[in-house]
Order: sequence, then structure tokens, then C-alpha cells
Amino acid sequence: MQLKQLAQNFKESLSAIYQEDESQALFLVTLQYLLNYSRADYSLKKDLEIAEEQAAKFLAILKELKTGRPIQYILGEAHFYGFTFKVDESVLIPRPETEELVEWIIEEVKNYDLRFTNDAIVNRQSSIKNILDIGTGSGCIAISLKKNLPNANVYALDIAEDTIETAKKNAILNNVEVGFIKDDILQSQYSILNTQYSVIVSNPPYIKEDEKPAMHQNVVANEPHRALFVSNENPLIFYETIASFALKNLANNGLLFFEINEYLGEQTVNLLKDKGFKNIELKKDMQGKDRMIRASYNP
Repeated sequence: MQLKQLAQNFKESLSAIYQEDESQALFLVTLQYLLNYSRADYSLKKDLEIAEEQAAKFLAILKELKTGRPIQYILGEAHFYGFTFKVDESVLIPRPETEELVEWIIEEVKNYDLRFTNDAIVNRQSSIKNILDIGTGSGCIAISLKKNLPNANVYALDIAEDTIETAKKNAILNNVEVGFIKDDILQSQYSILNTQYSVIVSNPPYIKEDEKPAMHQNVVANEPHRALFVSNENPLIFYETIASFALKNLANNGLLFFEINEYLGEQTVNLLKDKGFKNIELKKDMQGKDRMIRASYNP
């Protein structure tokens, strides 16, 4: 079978679930995984005949895709911020908008160091020492930060043992040391490790239950609801709790970062203002959606 025939097979078989460009993207991900061919390689080699056993592997993945199961769970891996992460149904699949959050944190930390390394007037710490990622999931935020900020001590918290086990595997896979904490932030007594953090970041559950019908069904059917949804009555519960935690556990001039629900940006900003955070910035993602917030703590 030729590669272009397999691509057509993906397009036709997945038409009921995915748009044509999505089907093509899924084929290209499969192609990269099975044959290590890039999009450019495919353009040059689409007439290539592949062995029957290789074609069978493509068709086996296609069979699972037709059920709506995400390609990342089928392959057992996802790519995030240039790194590979093991994923399974215990963790959310890392998203591109979360990469933007990681990029923002790294930029802010480096600018922070530049601003205050030679500042003898403002009494601020001149380097980021401890970072905490709350609701770490696959560990993609914590591990990417440690890879790019190797001098920082990075910690990652999650409620579920199976999730933490996946994140630990990803730390080993990416050759970094991250301290993992099993705890429920909603029940925490605000004394985790008795540590002052320079940066606290969280991408907590933020999708309201009434938003569920508008979501892609393969997300709703396959990804962990504990990491996705909050009640309509109290959609900012995690932001409220984590902000309170940050007031007690952020170092002087520490930074708090959130990924947020695009429809709740103003409410989240007001929540942080009411708690006394300063320098609050609401930032849009590449799609123009309110998706990230940064705030600082200056007691």
C-alpha cells in the first residue's frame, strides 16, 4: 500500500469525527511515530509502497482513532515544549496554550533576574529558588520549567497517585529532578514542605459543567474529568484556594501564574485584586483568548 493511500484511508475513515485537516494531522503524527517521517518526507515519498506489516500498524491505530480515542493515548506519548511526555487516561493531554504559559513564566523569571541582580535599593531576591506546580498532571509544566531553569528547585503537586506515577516517569524520561507531592489542594492546610516559593503556577480544572456540550466528544469521553470540570456554582474554587495558599507560601515579591477559563478572565483578575495581589496581568493566547494571568505578592 502506498503512503498516499493510507492518508486517504485516514481522511475517509475519520470524516465522521474529524475535519479533513485534523484527519491529515492525525495521519502525519502516526507517520512520524511509525516511520519517523516528517511532513516534508511525506511530500517527497507519498508514492512509496510500504510493507504489509507496516501498513497493518497504521490501520491498527486508525481503528482506535475511529472510536474517538485521542492519538496521544493510543501512542502513549505527547510532545510539549520540545519534550516528550508519557500520557495515559490518568492525565490530561498537554495543550499548546499551556506551552505559552510555560514560555511566559520562563521569560518573566529571566527578566526578574535581570531586573534585580544589580539592584541594591529594592530588597528583592535576585534569583528564583523554589517553584511549585499545583495540579501537575503529566508533569509537563514542572518538567519543562526545570529543563529551562535548572538552578531552581521544582516541586509538583497532584491529588491522584496514578497521575503522580505518570509524572514521575516523565521526570525520569526527561532527566530532571522534581519533587512530587501527593495532596488535595482544596483540603491542604497551607503548609506543604514548609517552603517559601518564588513561583507558584497552576493549570487547574476550570471548565464549567454547562460548557461540556460544546466540547469535542473525544475529550469528554476520554480525558480525566477531575482535571477538567468544575461546578457552575463555584467555577473559581481552585483559583480562590490556590490564591489563599499563595498568600501564605509565596516568597516576598513571588509570582503567581494561572491558566484560566477564557470566559472568566475578569472575575479571576478581580479575585486576585480582592486578595491583595499586585501587578496583575491578563494575557491572551495565540488565538486571542484570555488564557493566562500573572500576579505578584508584596506583603
